[in-house]
Amino acid sequence: MILLGPPGAGKGTQASRIAESLSVPKVASGDLFRDQQARDTKLGRLARSYMETGGLVPDDVTIRIVMEWIKAHEGEGGFLLDGFPRTRVQAEALDREIVESGGIDRALYVNVSTKELVRRLAGRIICRSCQTPYHEYSSPPIMVGKCDRCGGDLYQRDDDKAEAVQKRLEVYFKETDPLVQFYREAGILREIDGEGTVEDVGTALLEAIER
Repeated sequence: MILLGPPGAGKGTQASRIAESLSVPKVASGDLFRDQQARDTKLGRLARSYMETGGLVPDDVTIRIVMEWIKAHEGEGGFLLDGFPRTRVQAEALDREIVESGGIDRALYVNVSTKELVRRLAGRIICRSCQTPYHEYSSPPIMVGKCDRCGGDLYQRDDDKAEAVQKRLEVYFKETDPLVQFYREAGILREIDGEGTVEDVGTALLEAIER
């Protein structure tokens, strides 16, 4: 299975809940890159060479890293990929690699409106002193502008400001719309309303898998 959704959709939380409920391994592509680099593998060094220059890791390298993880978990009843593939090209390459094992069974898309995503993402604030994170709406500090932990001043990073968030989301949707259409055409896409509670969204995801 593949779990798709924009930044702020809550994919990480839901991926953990799905994997635990179905007793299958799960991984996010970012975790794979970090693991390969921490172990200083050949693939990790190759990925780092692109990342250090600000470039994107080529699709063929990313696919090799993902396939290494998939093969390491063969026989565990399936798997869940969180946030990968990110493009149609990656999806087609993944399909070619796993066609002999039946391919992807479900692509789950957590659908959240842009307005709600901006509200979630642009509400992030952080302590200048101890780096404790807060959220203006979901986890605000006791005293406005002050850290509960150390009393330091809270601020918002440029990347978390509404204008920057909006641009990030525009890039995401432009990149992933063809991917969503790819899985829709394949008949395996299931769209879930991601604006409910964590529990409601989780229940909807599990129902979409079982149908």
